[in-house]
Amino acid sequence: MIKVEKYLNSLNLRRCIALPQSRGQSYVIGWGHRLSGLFLLFYVLLHINTLSSLSEPEIFRAKAETFSGPLFVLFEWLLAVPVIFHCLNGGRLLIYELFTTRYDDLLRSWVLALSAVYLFVLGYLMILGDQSVSAHFFWLIALIISVTVTYPVVQKIRQAGGSFWWKLQRLSGTFLFILVPAHMLFMHLNPAMGRDVQIITERLSQPLITIIDGLLLAAILYHGGYGLIGIIKDYLTEQRLIRICTGVVIVILVLFGLQGIILVGSF
Repeated sequence: MIKVEKYLNSLNLRRCIALPQSRGQSYVIGWGHRLSGLFLLFYVLLHINTLSSLSEPEIFRAKAETFSGPLFVLFEWLLAVPVIFHCLNGGRLLIYELFTTRYDDLLRSWVLALSAVYLFVLGYLMILGDQSVSAHFFWLIALIISVTVTYPVVQKIRQAGGSFWWKLQRLSGTFLFILVPAHMLFMHLNPAMGRDVQIITERLSQPLITIIDGLLLAAILYHGGYGLIGIIKDYLTEQRLIRICTGVVIVILVLFGLQGIILVGSF
């Protein structure tokens, strides 16, 4: 019996055998969380690449104009769907995992309800397209809320088992829980915030914004990279191939991270 179990583990068949039993709402939400995370990681890398052309204003303006048509505005709003779902569902998973709540059905309902509210508010602000807010005030409030939410998680993480990297992944997710939806909200208060070269460079030159953008960049790349490596380990069995794929992911994320640091530090 033990030999059979080891053989199944070596072929990674236990997960495949259990798969039909896991289908249903939990299965769909679980895969939705993974796919939305992968999509957002790819988008962040694309975003870094686009912003890197700020040093050449004409090229950046050309890219900005490409993404300013009505169809792309709709795509920008639709982008908020995986953003808010991944953030809120990640919060639900943290509550379930660290605080051992058993009201999972209620939390799922809250995830859907709050996602709908966020999408409505964001869409309304995008339609208005003429709102203005102090960047320092907005981000100071967002940072205070984020730190407040992160504190109880830090206390729980300290008492939990698991590796340092596992704990850091949970902490980075908690840190991003508020700041990523806040970033999307801020960038759509006024379309010029994300498309006008002068406004963007002035915002990036402010020390508080530089610190927050740097923290966001580091947290997103680490959190996304950890999740991607976790998926690789789930679906590959050959250790050498896992190490190669993990190395490739780390190198790519480090290169984009350096590109982002150079971008943030150049203003």
